[in-house]
Amino acid sequence: MKVYAHQGDTVDALCQRYYGKTQGVTEQVLLSNPGLAERGPILPHGCPVDMPDIIQAASVQTLQLWD
Repeated sequence: MKVYAHQGDTVDALCQRYYGKTQGVTEQVLLSNPGLAERGPILPHGCPVDMPDIIQAASVQTLQLWD
């Protein structure tokens, strides 16, 4: 899906608004939008950003051996 940046938006803000999180998704958005990072930290108003379907990484279970 394509979304358009509002005034003062960052890629992180778009990810938070669209996916509800930023961890692990910001990188995928940047990979699917070549050249987006060169626009700077604050995106121009109306900048189109492709929001890809997120590929969930396998969750890692942490095991604690000692307390």
